[in-house]
Amino acid sequence: MATESKVNEKRWIGMIFISISLIVISLDNTVLNVALPSISRELGASASELQWIIDAYILVFAALLLTMGSLGDRNGRKRLLQIGLIIFGIGSLGAAVASSTGMLIATRAFTGIGAAAIMPATLSIITNMFSDPKERTKAIAVWAATFGLGVGIGPVIGGWLVESYGWNAVFFINLPIVVIALAGGYFFLPESFDKEALKADVPGVLLSIVGLFALVYGIIEAGMSSWTDGTVLIAFGIAAIFLGAFAIWESRAPNAMLPMRFFKNMSFTGANTAIALVFFGMMGSMFFFSQYFQSVQGLTAFEAGLRVLPISLFLIVAAGASTRLSARFGIKLTVGFGILFAAAAMLYFSQVIAVDTPYSVILVGYLLLGIGMGTAMTPATDSIMGSVPAVKAGIGSAMNDTTRQLGGAMGVAILGTVMNSVYLSEITSLEQAPFFSQLPEQAYAVIQSSIQGALIVAKQVPVPQIAQVITDTAGEAFVLGMTQAMFIASLIMFAAALVTFAILPTRIQRADKIADEVESVEAVETPESMPTPLPSPSAAAAD
Repeated sequence: MATESKVNEKRWIGMIFISISLIVISLDNTVLNVALPSISRELGASASELQWIIDAYILVFAALLLTMGSLGDRNGRKRLLQIGLIIFGIGSLGAAVASSTGMLIATRAFTGIGAAAIMPATLSIITNMFSDPKERTKAIAVWAATFGLGVGIGPVIGGWLVESYGWNAVFFINLPIVVIALAGGYFFLPESFDKEALKADVPGVLLSIVGLFALVYGIIEAGMSSWTDGTVLIAFGIAAIFLGAFAIWESRAPNAMLPMRFFKNMSFTGANTAIALVFFGMMGSMFFFSQYFQSVQGLTAFEAGLRVLPISLFLIVAAGASTRLSARFGIKLTVGFGILFAAAAMLYFSQVIAVDTPYSVILVGYLLLGIGMGTAMTPATDSIMGSVPAVKAGIGSAMNDTTRQLGGAMGVAILGTVMNSVYLSEITSLEQAPFFSQLPEQAYAVIQSSIQGALIVAKQVPVPQIAQVITDTAGEAFVLGMTQAMFIASLIMFAAALVTFAILPTRIQRADKIADEVESVEAVETPESMPTPLPSPSAAAAD
């Protein structure tokens, strides 16, 4: 294996393998989404089971991110990345050969452990591998563009794999990617860790895992049932207790996993807020459009994937340009106007989307959305990573990734709830149809469950005119729910832009290295014969 100095000379080659490691994460769920109908048919999975095939992964992933970021700082970020890739590969292989829904859900949860190790390791390695701030900003732009590319090409690749080879292929495709990332990372990535790390923060680890697990579980369940469901309220209650206890403990613990002082820096807090709301809009819109193209406009999974792809292309271009924009205009304006563009896209979609909207009209909104997300994502991520000490890069990266997951989950859950409530309200117009009395009660319940259920019932109705009425009514109900949800999303994101303008600094407020070193020295117990003085001015200057 090459020495660390030689590896750093080849840091941009190393960046290629970081990108390969990252893309396997960003591809994962978007590739899987288009395989769900095939999985349902071949494994006999119910709608709730299909939901958990997706959510088991997200739940474990989000709950372990902070813990994995802390482990990387203590024990080595490259080591964590390599272990994460191995776990991810084993989980993908298990999912590919799964013979039951239960086995598939279990292997997806296991895969989430690997993802939680990979994601923060990639960004923390970049922070330590690129010491020059300008060069690091460019590397983070590549990181953000790679993530966006994976999200965009996922439906295209997934659609092609499912149509050509079957649903198992969406998991088998991960294996060669993992092997390439492992081999390249071994030779071209340097090891880094916090050399002054204190003993493990076990209470912080346990409190964060339970609290984040309960929070994400509550969000997921709210999206599937309702926000006032008893299980949801209990989950949110547990999350509030454990995350509150986590915040109190971390503010007092000498070996805190996530020092609460980080949140006093608005470069950290403001950028995390911005990231969460960018993903709120992105994941919510992706959730709608994959269904809109297939269930409303009748396209295949592959055709639908091709139509979503331009978002990623626009995002990649904007992510590259954002480094120059933030250097010239500052992070506050770049991120704030990026969110404004994304909000404008949501508002545009809410006004123009109809059952038969031409793709050229939708493409205009994609342009706004891709530019907005790409412009905001890179400088916001750079702000987060630049505001924490390099030795804490793993936990900074994990916080960035946690806010992404929470924002995306909230987007799907909240906007999905709005859409479902409108759909249920509008679908009741079928009760006034002359043929309604001829529909079995069970068939109407399936129609109410989702637009996909309505299409299934329509295919089984022997009278074409009745089938067409069901299809048209369900399509119009879905589109109305979708547009109303996007209107609400636009209002939330416009508010987020204002908050960003108010609290995010124009330039990154860098971590106070000397203060961090003082705290580390004071936290370590030393013999009485060797007191622990503060660093002298000359020593601090030399450092």
